[in-house]
Amino acid sequence: MKIIRHVVILTSVLFCAVQVLAAGQQQKYGVKVGTIKPAELTKAHTYTWTVGRPSFNKKVDAAIVAAVDRELAARGFTKATEGTGDVTVAYSSLGRTDVDTKNAPKEGAAREFDVGTLVVNIARPAKGKGEPLFQVRVDTPFTRDAATLEREINDAVAAIFAKYPAPPKP
Repeated sequence: MKIIRHVVILTSVLFCAVQVLAAGQQQKYGVKVGTIKPAELTKAHTYTWTVGRPSFNKKVDAAIVAAVDRELAARGFTKATEGTGDVTVAYSSLGRTDVDTKNAPKEGAAREFDVGTLVVNIARPAKGKGEPLFQVRVDTPFTRDAATLEREINDAVAAIFAKYPAPPKP
């Protein structure tokens, strides 16, 4: 009886492990919304940058900051010149390598490609970590080609801000 019980438990554990591995192999790219508080965002007009987890590559960092500044300006925000703005803005980024196991050849190596993750966080100013008002993440494949990287960053930031709430109608 104990052997049957152990076999059933082991089978259940293996079945769950296979499901987790299968889910882990499915790459889902695109925009994921964490938090959006439209009512709070409409009250904000100025912003201040705070440190998140920026890119180690200074050119990539500058391109991300410029793209976010551009998107915020398009939504009526101005950068606070003194003190703290109505909201704080930070971004976090990381790069990773994904492997296409689904379309891998029967022999040889599977195709690898670079994927960037970018999270933009707009929060109410506070000591420590402020309350998030807008937190959106994008995962997207990218190239390491300097000629196209800035366009890819601009596209990723634009995709994030496409989720920004429209201003209320007067």
